[in-house]
Amino acid sequence: MSKIRVYELAKELDISSKKLISMLQEEFNVQVKNHMSVIESEDAELIKELLTDKEKDSEELTEDNEKTPSNNKEDQDVITKYEEIYSNQKSFVKNKKKNRQSKGSHIAADGDEKNKINNNEENTIEIPATISVKEFAERINKPSNEVIKQLIFCGVMAAINQEIDFATAEKVAEKFDIIISQAEEEEGNITEELDLEEDLNTEKRPPIVTVMGHVDHGKTSLLDAIKKSKVTATEAGGITQHIGAYTVKINDEKITFLDTPGHEAFTSMRARGAQITDIVILVVAADDGIMPQTQEAINHCKAANVPMIVAINKMDKPESNADRVKQELTEFGLVSEDWGGDTITVPVSAKTKDGIDELLEMVLLTAEMQELKANPGRKARGTVIEAKLDKGRGAVATLLVQNGTLNVGDAILVGTTYGKIRAMFDDKGKKTKSAGPSIPVEVLGLSEVPSAGDRFTVIKDEKTARQMAEARKIKLKDQLTFSHRVSLEDLYSQIQEGKVKELSLIVKADVQGSVEAMKQSLEKLSTDDVKVRVLHGAAGAITETDVTLASASNAIIIGFNVRPDTNAASLAEKEKVEIKTYRVIYTAIEDIKSAMIGMLEPDYKEVILGTVEIRQTYKISNLGTIAGCYVLSGKIVRNCDIRLVRDGIVILEGKLASLKRFKDDVKEVAAGYECGLSIEKFNDIKEGDIIEAYAMEEVKRSHL
Repeated sequence: MSKIRVYELAKELDISSKKLISMLQEEFNVQVKNHMSVIESEDAELIKELLTDKEKDSEELTEDNEKTPSNNKEDQDVITKYEEIYSNQKSFVKNKKKNRQSKGSHIAADGDEKNKINNNEENTIEIPATISVKEFAERINKPSNEVIKQLIFCGVMAAINQEIDFATAEKVAEKFDIIISQAEEEEGNITEELDLEEDLNTEKRPPIVTVMGHVDHGKTSLLDAIKKSKVTATEAGGITQHIGAYTVKINDEKITFLDTPGHEAFTSMRARGAQITDIVILVVAADDGIMPQTQEAINHCKAANVPMIVAINKMDKPESNADRVKQELTEFGLVSEDWGGDTITVPVSAKTKDGIDELLEMVLLTAEMQELKANPGRKARGTVIEAKLDKGRGAVATLLVQNGTLNVGDAILVGTTYGKIRAMFDDKGKKTKSAGPSIPVEVLGLSEVPSAGDRFTVIKDEKTARQMAEARKIKLKDQLTFSHRVSLEDLYSQIQEGKVKELSLIVKADVQGSVEAMKQSLEKLSTDDVKVRVLHGAAGAITETDVTLASASNAIIIGFNVRPDTNAASLAEKEKVEIKTYRVIYTAIEDIKSAMIGMLEPDYKEVILGTVEIRQTYKISNLGTIAGCYVLSGKIVRNCDIRLVRDGIVILEGKLASLKRFKDDVKEVAAGYECGLSIEKFNDIKEGDIIEAYAMEEVKRSHL
């Protein structure tokens, strides 16, 4: 059965979507959420027929005040049908008004609290946290000059276009006997609504694949072979200089490829919270084997927990050896499927295009196992792949739609910037009007250039998007001084991910032998309470790449006989990543061990503060039972934890409600003195009872 969207029906009927939604809900009892909602074509045809007839009827009634009965049976049926619908609607509205009036008179006569509450609920107006005077006056249906006058009486001098906060608006509303309430944050409402739609109407979406590997191992050539176009021809020196996104159709199914300059871009996006990749194709040259950048790419993928397919490239060369590559992969915990492991390895040749089809089949199979789904019917959300400032076109951003459908004319919020999409181009540079899930597009119309990895969301209008972008900027300024990065000095308070704590490390050393020794020694420190995880280990100086990975994974960099270069040191300072350098391996191990002890849950020890004997009890109205006591040993402290003991049996564990000496409240009473006390929510106190005052003290663990 075919369907039609509300906005399309509104266009056919030549009325606004808002008016049509109102009519559908009130007159035809059809529940719709927004202008993107769908209704059955049969229902749409009936609605069009009824509305057309209604217009004719209203025109006839306007010309002639008295309604003449129709002789045509079909016309009479339509009129009867309409009379039923609209008489019911009118009577409903009339009854509603009558009920309101009767409620008001009932409140005035009898002061019925229940009716007052109902009336208040009807009159409650929702406004945002900040609102302009003009908009506020419109919301409460009062003249602007009256609102400004009341603001002056409240001591606030505000012009018609100035904004006022909710507290001020509430004071003014009280003057007009109007109740207002603060609306929830727009972004939160949007997210909840979209998530609900996502759960209800999800469909299969194309997988997003990132190609990674060592330089000159054939990443772009492989992608070129897949999409049968010359990408390398447009790149300087045949090397990828920027992040590109391309959509390829294979066996009537789409795959989106991200061709990146390497793992730096992949991880810098992850550092910004954008986990956009579904599958990684790791390209390894069969004649070269595992190289340093390949090793780093593997570690970055593992840290991101993304499925990996290894493409063993350059199989057309005589010196190629796929088994050697598979052997080297086992050193990094990647065992090929044909060797009994779970890592998919596919021998390919970008030059002769051998194995390309099998590689794509493996991508689709992996995607099918992941069950990738999205809802194309909702407002779009996604991530910025890259952005630049173009002299002629302004801010240009490449967006990857991850959910929903992005349309030309949509207002979007992107990180701390906003805009309205003026034009949209696909990966081939052609103009397009919409883009669904997993489709990359280049857009124009943003107010500023966003950062790669920024998330975007479609907002209802540009004004709201601007307000939210401004609010985000203010929030970002407040957060700049606050760091969430992990440090050895304060691990316990900063790494808490459930019961098992995890300490992530990146190890760099002067020689590969030292790297292996450090990795093994540190990973042996893992216990049931704390797990040490070495994300990446390599020989050489500490570089910017290491800092980016540490920033994305909230890890600490351990350097043995190496130092960070200038760029890495400045980036680490900016990203608040801790770099620890050592000359002696045992010092490093001791430091990590101490940090792990800091991560452990502390032990708690009960410390008895004192004991008190109850000598006499007094019952006082409104207060309960007061005990006259004598402190036998130690001291009793106000608001301390207590244990009530009667004949050697613990009756109650609770807290003191009050502690007095004579008529004065006191903080504590020492041994040998008398005092008066009461216990929170407990009155069954008897003479001869003993009260033990105690406190729980935190004891830091000194061993693993």
